[in-house]
Formats: sequence, C-alpha cells, structure tokens
Amino acid sequence: MLRSAFSSLLAALCLTAPLPAAAPVVRPLPLHQRIDQHLAAGKAAYARRSAGPASDAEFLRRIYLDLTGMQPTAAEARAFLSSPAPDKRRALIDRLLASPEHARHLAHVFDVVLMERRADRFVPRAVWHEYLRTSFAANKPWDQLAREMLSADGADPKVRGPAKFFLERGAEPNLVTRDVSRLFLGMNLQCAQCHDHPRVEDYKQAHYYGLFAFVSRTSVVTDAKLRLAVLSEKADGEVTFQSVFDPAKVTKSSLPRVPGGPALTAPTDAKMKGYVSAPARNVRGVPRYSRRSLLAPQVARADYEPFRRNIANRLWAQMMGRGLIHPLDMDHPANPPTHPELLDLLARELVSHKFDVKWFLRELALTDAYQRSSALPPGVEEKAIPPYGVARLKPLSPEQLAWSLMQATGLTDNTRLGLGKAATEANLYARLNGNVGPFVASFGAPAGSLEGFDARVDQALFVANGAALRSWLVPRPGGLTARLERLEGDALAEELYLSALTRLPDDEERKEVAEFLAARPKDRVAALQDLAWALLASAEFRFNH
Repeated sequence: MLRSAFSSLLAALCLTAPLPAAAPVVRPLPLHQRIDQHLAAGKAAYARRSAGPASDAEFLRRIYLDLTGMQPTAAEARAFLSSPAPDKRRALIDRLLASPEHARHLAHVFDVVLMERRADRFVPRAVWHEYLRTSFAANKPWDQLAREMLSADGADPKVRGPAKFFLERGAEPNLVTRDVSRLFLGMNLQCAQCHDHPRVEDYKQAHYYGLFAFVSRTSVVTDAKLRLAVLSEKADGEVTFQSVFDPAKVTKSSLPRVPGGPALTAPTDAKMKGYVSAPARNVRGVPRYSRRSLLAPQVARADYEPFRRNIANRLWAQMMGRGLIHPLDMDHPANPPTHPELLDLLARELVSHKFDVKWFLRELALTDAYQRSSALPPGVEEKAIPPYGVARLKPLSPEQLAWSLMQATGLTDNTRLGLGKAATEANLYARLNGNVGPFVASFGAPAGSLEGFDARVDQALFVANGAALRSWLVPRPGGLTARLERLEGDALAEELYLSALTRLPDDEERKEVAEFLAARPKDRVAALQDLAWALLASAEFRFNH
C-alpha cells in the first residue's frame, strides 16, 4: 500500500514539474551575410574604408548585365528607379534569375570559359549552346553538368552537345589534360608536362601524367556507321614519362589518378579485358574497361576539394570581377586566396546545396560587397581600400556589348513589335543573334586563349564608324531615335540617358542636351542620332560599374 501510494505521488510530481527548457535552435545566417562578415573580419575601419551602397541606377545596370547579359530597357529602368519598395533589389534579383535571359546568358558565359572561342568542327555551336541553355534553365547541378561533359563520347546523335569539350580539342591528350586541370580543378599543370613545375612547388609531373593517363588512349574518329565524329578508345597503352631535368633519365609510369587521389588499377576480371567494339578504320573502339570513363566521377565529385574550390572561385569572379584566387587556374599554397576561410565556406556551401549555381549566384548578388558603389569612398586613397571594399569595373564581354547596344538603341523593341504575338525570348534571340558575330570578332580573345580586356584602335573604330551602330540609330518603330523625336526638354534627356546609360542625367547633362539640339534645329534627327551615339560610344557604356 505504502509503496503504491509513494509511486502514485512520484508520478504526479513528474507530471506537474516543469520540464527543462529546450535549447534554442541556432540557425546559421544566410550565406550572403556570412560572406560580408568574412570580408570585414580583421580589417580595421572596414566600413569607413569601403564604398557605400551603389545607387539604384548603378545596381540596376550591374545586375542586369551580370544575370542576363544585357542592360535594362528605359521602361524597366524607370519602373525600378521610381519604385519605393524596400525589398526591390532582392525582388529584382529573383526575377532575373528566373528569366529565360539568365539561362541564355550563362550559356554564353560557360561557352567562353570552357571552349575559349574555338572554331566549330564537329559540334555546331547552336547545339552546344542549346545544351548549356537548357541545363542552366533546369538549374542542373554543376557537378552533373561537368560529369556529362567529361564523359560524353558523341555517339548519340540526340545528345551531341556535351561531347564538344573533348571533340573540339581533337581529344589531343596533352591539350585535354591541360584544360581539365585548368577549367575544372583550378590548377594549370601545363608546365609540369616535361618536369615538375619550375615555379609552383606543389604542381608535380606525376600530377600531369596521372590526369593524362585517363585520356591517353582516346582519339577522334569518324565512325562510318554513325556518320559522326566520335571518341574512340583503345583497351591498352601505358603512360610513361621522364623529367628533362633528370640526368639519369629514369622512366616512370602512371596509372589514372587525379592530383591528390589514389591510383586506379585495372580490374583483373578477364571479362573486363578486350573490346565491346574493336577499333578499326572508321570504326570507334569501345573497350570493356575504359580509363576515360573514370575521369568524370573522379574529377566532378563533392568530396574533391580542387573541384569544388574551382567552381566557387570562378562563380565569385564572374560576379565580383576577380577571383578570391587569382589567376583562376593557379590554386596552390604559394598563391593563397585573399580570404582562405571564405573560399572554404563558399566551397562547402556549394556542396551542401548540391552545386546549385542559381542559389549561389543569388547569395553573391545579395551581399553588401556585390552591391557596393564603384566610386571610391570620400577621403580614402585607392591603396587603402580593403579587398572587395569597392565594386570593380568590369569591361562588357563582346556578347554583353552587342546585346546592350541592341537594347539601348531600341532594336530589340523594334524586333519585338515585328514578331508580334511570337515575341518570345527564344524568337527574339534567333532573330537578333546574327548581329553578335562582328562584336566577337572585334572584341573577343583569340581562339584558345583567355578572355580579357584589350583596348585596341580597331575596337574604337568599330563603335565610332561601324555601320551596325549607325544603322540601329535610324528612326524606326520602337527605336530610340523615334522615341526621342516625340519628346522635348527634360523628358527627352531622361529618355536618352535611361536608354543609353540606365540612369537619369544630371543638371549639366540636361543643359548640354538642350543646347546641342537648339544649335541644330534643321537637322534634329541627325542631332538626336549623334547624341545617342556619343553616349553609346562612351567609356561609361563600355564598362559594368
């Protein structure tokens, strides 16, 4: 009885006694806030020595160029600048990331990064672009995209796009080894082909030939049955190498292995030897054991640090104008990131979000660092600015320049009117994309070389005297000059500056426009064309601020 009563009393006390409070769940800050914290950490007077927020106009043009590859229309600029919404920047970022123009722009960006403007020999550029565009439109994870490009052999006529990476390089093993290391791992191993790298202690000749062993048996053949250029692979052939600096000329051998990874030995099962299809004249070889098939899963994996660091650094450079590691393909201990802990964070977060490129770009665009002004803070010398304390000027790519000029002159609006109900992004692109080639020829890097800014006289003459820009300024429905013809005074100056530079004119600029037109009353249309041309040929238009 007593024991039963005591048990009942104890149970009652347990039911009525307060439970200990659960520890609060601490959620990490969004990545964009942690990025800004890392940039400011340890920097004395960081806020004072950094630029303030970009104006709405500066931010607007920048985010359109970075996420869609062209500047906004005057109507889009006017709507954004006049909006009082406190979250309009975040809303605009989300809208642009969801737009078809964003996927198209990333296709152009990664085409240049991965193919470096090589000529088309085996895979038409339109097929390759469509592969990239649909991949980014579907937000395909970067590791999946990389594996597809590194594993495709081109034998399926319906899926030729990803095979372009290998095919347009002729599957030449030295070239492929160099470019896989540079573009997917951020390590330029080219100088380790004949010996250990002379200037980078951590780049060894063994690293080069470990990658080389994945692709040394691969070549391009035109398969008679498929009637296509495809990758062919032999079932044998070992990789040996000597250092030119070794007086003993010791011959070494290498199995397939990524830098820092284990050597991959061939299976001993007899069933894995020989061929599924033996190579012959105009017949592609398909071995039962393919070394090349091992490359993609070894390179493009979440736990491989060079792979995840490389894409995090490249996407950062795409938005910020410079990589945390610079040059982008020289990731090694003697060339550390400007912010090592930040790069580690970015790489980890990309992995935790399954290599979601769109999410990552959104987080970068939301940072204070991305949204800073490109103007130096008052009273602070340039050398005192901390890294990423001011927005970097970025020259427009040839594609950005072409599409922004078409947008500014109203050629895109005129084309939309002509397309009517069929004015989709795809149809507009198809109608106008032919105008981009001359810009690539004048402003693009030579085939197979890094893209960069290279101001030349012929570029200035292309804009100043080229027939394209002049023809786009001829009055036409929806065009800039036709719109300006119907306006006067401040309204005219505002439409001109919003269209050309995505900002409103200041008082001095309004006065200059009025005086210039007043001096040419008899050739008003030509005067309007000259005003527009002057802005579009300016250094302000040529750069992303």
